[in-house]
Amino acid sequence: MSSQNRAAGKASVNHKASAEADNPKVNSDPSDNQIKDPDEWVSGDEPMTGAQASYLKTLSEQAHDPKAFDPDLSKAEASKRIDELKQKQGH
Repeated sequence: MSSQNRAAGKASVNHKASAEADNPKVNSDPSDNQIKDPDEWVSGDEPMTGAQASYLKTLSEQAHDPKAFDPDLSKAEASKRIDELKQKQGH
């Protein structure tokens, strides 16, 4: 083994420490995890997700308010509607 190869072998990089330093779950900033207003969501204008639709449908049935479910809601609108129904039901 040449001296150059031995020197390269001794120079090791701690990839784990580097990865942990860049991992937001390891070094989370509490202000980065704040709840955002649905009106500020980047994807808020997209159609609601399947999970939102299912949950909203369930909540509207539990509230005996079938008109609360609208399949054409956006993600942001669905989130607000879900919050309203949960609050009405004391969740």
